Amino acid sequence: MTLILAHRGYAAEYPENTMLAFKEAEKAGADGLELDVQMTRDGELVVIHDEKVDRTTDGTGLVKDYTLGDLRKLDARFKFKELSRREQIPSLEEVLEWLAGTRLVCNIELKNSIIPYEGMEEKVIDMVRAYELSDRIIISSFNHYSIVQSYLLAPEIEIAPLLSEGLYMPWIYAQSIKAKGFHPHWRAAPDQIVTASLESGIEVRPYTVNKESELERLFKVNCSAVITDDPAKAKIIREKLFTP
Repeated sequence: MTLILAHRGYAAEYPENTMLAFKEAEKAGADGLELDVQMTRDGELVVIHDEKVDRTTDGTGLVKDYTLGDLRKLDARFKFKELSRREQIPSLEEVLEWLAGTRLVCNIELKNSIIPYEGMEEKVIDMVRAYELSDRIIISSFNHYSIVQSYLLAPEIEIAPLLSEGLYMPWIYAQSIKAKGFHPHWRAAPDQIVTASLESGIEVRPYTVNKESELERLFKVNCSAVITDDPAKAKIIREKLFTP
Protein backbone atom coordinates (compact mmCIF):
# COMPACT_ATOMS: atom_id res chain seq x y z
CA MET A 1 0.00 0.00 0.00
CA THR A 2 1.18 3.52 -0.82
CA LEU A 3 2.26 5.33 2.34
CA ILE A 4 1.15 8.90 3.06
CA LEU A 5 3.96 11.16 4.30
CA ALA A 6 2.90 14.55 5.64
CA HIS A 7 5.01 17.25 3.98
CA ARG A 8 6.42 19.50 6.74
CA GLY A 9 3.65 17.94 8.82
CA TYR A 10 0.01 18.70 8.08
CA ALA A 11 1.09 21.87 6.28
CA ALA A 12 -2.23 22.47 4.51
CA GLU A 13 -3.98 23.24 7.82
CA TYR A 14 -1.26 24.01 10.38
CA PRO A 15 2.03 25.96 10.53
CA GLU A 16 4.61 23.95 8.61
CA ASN A 17 7.44 22.14 10.40
CA THR A 18 5.98 22.70 13.89
CA MET A 19 5.16 20.15 16.57
CA LEU A 20 1.49 21.07 16.08
CA ALA A 21 1.67 20.19 12.36
CA PHE A 22 3.44 16.89 13.12
CA LYS A 23 0.99 15.84 15.84
CA GLU A 24 -2.02 16.78 13.70
CA ALA A 25 -0.57 14.77 10.80
CA GLU A 26 -0.48 11.70 13.02
CA LYS A 27 -4.09 12.33 14.13
CA ALA A 28 -5.13 12.70 10.47
CA GLY A 29 -3.82 9.19 9.76
CA ALA A 30 -0.51 9.93 8.02
CA ASP A 31 1.91 6.99 7.90
CA GLY A 32 4.87 9.29 8.32
CA LEU A 33 6.35 12.77 8.14
CA GLU A 34 8.67 14.76 5.94
CA LEU A 35 10.65 17.54 7.60
CA ASP A 36 13.62 19.82 6.93
CA VAL A 37 16.75 20.39 9.00
CA GLN A 38 19.01 23.45 9.19
CA MET A 39 21.74 24.29 11.71
CA THR A 40 22.04 27.17 14.19
CA ARG A 41 25.04 29.32 15.04
CA ASP A 42 25.69 27.14 18.10
CA GLY A 43 25.59 23.94 16.02
CA GLU A 44 22.08 22.78 16.98
CA LEU A 45 19.77 21.00 14.52
CA VAL A 46 16.46 22.77 13.97
CA VAL A 47 13.42 21.91 11.90
CA ILE A 48 12.71 24.68 9.38
CA HIS A 49 12.57 24.65 5.58
CA ASP A 50 14.08 27.98 4.52
CA GLU A 51 17.62 29.17 5.17
CA LYS A 52 16.00 32.39 6.42
CA VAL A 53 13.35 32.71 9.13
CA ASP A 54 11.48 35.52 7.33
CA ARG A 55 8.75 33.53 5.55
CA THR A 56 7.58 31.31 8.40
CA THR A 57 8.21 33.36 11.54
CA ASP A 58 8.01 36.92 12.88
CA GLY A 59 11.81 37.19 12.71
CA THR A 60 14.29 38.10 9.98
CA GLY A 61 17.67 36.78 8.90
CA LEU A 62 19.49 33.48 8.42
CA VAL A 63 18.93 30.46 10.66
CA LYS A 64 22.72 29.99 10.83
CA ASP A 65 23.10 33.41 12.48
CA TYR A 66 20.74 32.57 15.36
CA THR A 67 21.44 30.52 18.46
CA LEU A 68 18.87 27.85 19.30
CA GLY A 69 17.74 29.93 22.29
CA ASP A 70 17.08 32.98 20.13
CA LEU A 71 15.29 30.96 17.45
CA ARG A 72 12.94 29.52 20.08
CA LYS A 73 11.76 33.04 20.90
CA LEU A 74 10.34 33.49 17.39
CA ASP A 75 6.69 32.81 16.60
CA ALA A 76 6.39 30.17 13.86
CA ARG A 77 2.63 30.42 13.41
CA PHE A 78 3.38 31.66 9.89
CA LYS A 79 0.09 32.44 8.05
CA PHE A 80 -2.05 30.80 10.77
CA LYS A 81 -2.44 33.89 12.92
CA GLU A 82 -5.86 32.76 14.11
CA LEU A 83 -4.19 30.12 16.29
CA SER A 84 -4.38 31.21 19.91
CA ARG A 85 -0.98 29.79 20.87
CA ARG A 86 2.45 30.74 19.58
CA GLU A 87 4.33 27.95 17.84
CA GLN A 88 8.08 27.49 18.14
CA ILE A 89 10.64 26.27 15.65
CA PRO A 90 11.28 22.77 17.00
CA SER A 91 14.71 21.25 17.48
CA LEU A 92 15.25 17.95 15.66
CA GLU A 93 15.76 16.32 19.05
CA GLU A 94 12.33 17.45 20.22
CA VAL A 95 10.71 15.92 17.13
CA LEU A 96 12.62 12.63 17.37
CA GLU A 97 11.85 12.28 21.07
CA TRP A 98 8.14 12.55 20.24
CA LEU A 99 8.47 10.38 17.11
CA ALA A 100 10.00 7.56 19.15
CA GLY A 101 6.66 7.18 20.93
CA THR A 102 4.73 6.82 17.65
CA ARG A 103 4.80 4.33 14.79
CA LEU A 104 5.49 6.96 12.13
CA VAL A 105 8.30 6.83 9.61
CA CYS A 106 10.16 10.07 8.97
CA ASN A 107 11.95 11.56 5.99
CA ILE A 108 14.60 14.00 7.22
CA GLU A 109 15.67 16.36 4.46
CA LEU A 110 19.13 17.84 4.99
CA LYS A 111 18.94 21.46 3.82
CA ASN A 112 22.61 21.79 2.99
CA SER A 113 22.58 22.58 -0.73
CA ILE A 114 22.78 26.36 -0.29
CA ILE A 115 24.64 26.58 3.03
CA PRO A 116 27.10 23.68 3.53
CA TYR A 117 26.50 23.07 7.23
CA GLU A 118 29.68 21.48 8.58
CA GLY A 119 29.11 18.16 10.35
CA MET A 120 25.35 18.09 9.78
CA GLU A 121 25.32 14.45 8.62
CA GLU A 122 27.14 13.17 11.73
CA LYS A 123 24.88 15.14 14.07
CA VAL A 124 21.67 13.90 12.46
CA ILE A 125 22.89 10.30 12.43
CA ASP A 126 24.05 10.42 16.07
CA MET A 127 20.63 11.71 17.11
CA VAL A 128 18.70 9.13 15.05
CA ARG A 129 20.79 6.37 16.61
CA ALA A 130 20.37 7.82 20.11
CA TYR A 131 16.58 7.51 19.76
CA GLU A 132 16.89 4.06 18.12
CA LEU A 133 15.01 5.22 15.03
CA SER A 134 17.41 4.00 12.33
CA ASP A 135 14.81 1.66 10.80
CA ARG A 136 12.14 4.39 10.56
CA ILE A 137 14.22 7.23 9.08
CA ILE A 138 15.01 8.13 5.48
CA ILE A 139 17.66 10.81 4.95
CA SER A 140 17.17 12.83 1.75
CA SER A 141 18.75 15.91 0.19
CA PHE A 142 19.23 17.72 -3.09
CA ASN A 143 22.91 17.56 -2.07
CA HIS A 144 23.66 14.01 -3.18
CA TYR A 145 27.25 14.17 -1.89
CA SER A 146 25.73 14.66 1.54
CA ILE A 147 23.47 11.62 1.43
CA VAL A 148 26.30 9.44 0.11
CA GLN A 149 28.34 10.70 3.07
CA SER A 150 25.40 9.77 5.32
CA TYR A 151 25.32 6.26 3.87
CA LEU A 152 29.05 5.81 4.46
CA LEU A 153 28.61 6.92 8.08
CA ALA A 154 25.45 4.87 8.70
CA PRO A 155 24.66 2.20 6.09
CA GLU A 156 21.75 1.04 8.27
CA ILE A 157 19.85 4.30 7.70
CA GLU A 158 18.12 4.59 4.34
CA ILE A 159 19.05 7.43 1.99
CA ALA A 160 17.10 8.90 -0.95
CA PRO A 161 18.22 11.53 -3.47
CA LEU A 162 15.77 14.35 -4.15
CA LEU A 163 15.22 15.06 -7.85
CA SER A 164 13.60 18.27 -9.08
CA GLU A 165 13.84 17.24 -12.75
CA GLY A 166 13.33 14.00 -14.62
CA LEU A 167 16.36 11.72 -14.65
CA TYR A 168 17.01 9.00 -17.24
CA MET A 169 16.61 5.59 -15.54
CA PRO A 170 16.62 7.03 -12.00
CA TRP A 171 16.48 3.55 -10.47
CA ILE A 172 19.97 2.86 -11.90
CA TYR A 173 21.26 6.08 -10.37
CA ALA A 174 19.67 5.23 -7.00
CA GLN A 175 21.29 1.78 -7.03
CA SER A 176 24.67 3.31 -7.91
CA ILE A 177 24.71 5.43 -4.72
CA LYS A 178 23.26 2.62 -2.53
CA ALA A 179 19.88 4.35 -2.17
CA LYS A 180 16.83 2.10 -1.83
CA GLY A 181 14.61 4.82 -3.25
CA PHE A 182 14.42 8.34 -4.64
CA HIS A 183 12.14 11.34 -4.13
CA PRO A 184 11.25 13.05 -7.43
CA HIS A 185 9.03 16.07 -7.99
CA TRP A 186 5.63 14.59 -8.91
CA ARG A 187 6.00 15.89 -12.48
CA ALA A 188 9.18 13.80 -12.77
CA ALA A 189 7.32 10.65 -11.69
CA PRO A 190 5.21 9.48 -14.65
CA ASP A 191 3.68 6.01 -14.40
CA GLN A 192 6.37 4.27 -16.47
CA ILE A 193 9.19 5.66 -14.26
CA VAL A 194 7.38 4.59 -11.08
CA THR A 195 6.64 1.11 -12.47
CA ALA A 196 10.15 0.50 -13.83
CA SER A 197 11.70 1.67 -10.55
CA LEU A 198 9.47 -0.57 -8.43
CA GLU A 199 10.22 -3.53 -10.72
CA SER A 200 13.93 -2.87 -10.08
CA GLY A 201 13.33 -2.89 -6.31
CA ILE A 202 13.72 0.88 -5.94
CA GLU A 203 11.09 2.85 -4.01
CA VAL A 204 9.59 6.07 -5.38
CA ARG A 205 8.18 8.76 -3.07
CA PRO A 206 7.16 11.85 -5.10
CA TYR A 207 6.70 15.32 -3.60
CA THR A 208 4.61 17.53 -3.13
CA VAL A 209 1.48 15.75 -4.30
CA ASN A 210 -1.61 17.83 -3.51
CA LYS A 211 -3.80 17.48 -6.61
CA GLU A 212 -6.54 14.88 -6.27
CA SER A 213 -5.89 13.56 -9.80
CA GLU A 214 -2.16 13.09 -9.10
CA LEU A 215 -2.80 11.40 -5.75
CA GLU A 216 -5.22 9.00 -7.47
CA ARG A 217 -2.74 8.26 -10.27
CA LEU A 218 0.11 7.50 -7.87
CA PHE A 219 -2.07 5.35 -5.62
CA LYS A 220 -3.22 3.36 -8.66
CA VAL A 221 0.35 2.56 -9.76
CA ASN A 222 1.18 1.45 -6.19
CA CYS A 223 3.81 4.14 -5.73
CA SER A 224 5.82 3.51 -2.53
CA ALA A 225 4.70 6.76 -0.86
CA VAL A 226 3.36 10.22 -1.61
CA ILE A 227 4.62 13.31 0.17
CA THR A 228 1.65 15.66 0.57
CA ASP A 229 0.61 18.82 2.45
CA ASP A 230 -2.82 17.31 3.12
CA PRO A 231 -2.59 13.81 4.63
CA ALA A 232 -6.30 13.77 5.52
CA LYS A 233 -7.34 14.34 1.90
CA ALA A 234 -4.82 11.75 0.68
CA LYS A 235 -6.17 9.20 3.16
CA ILE A 236 -9.75 9.72 1.98
CA ILE A 237 -8.68 9.21 -1.65
CA ARG A 238 -6.65 6.11 -0.80
CA GLU A 239 -9.55 4.59 1.15
CA LYS A 240 -12.03 5.35 -1.66
CA LEU A 241 -9.80 3.58 -4.18
CA PHE A 242 -8.96 0.51 -2.11
CA THR A 243 -11.92 -0.13 0.18
CA PRO A 244 -13.93 -3.02 -1.29
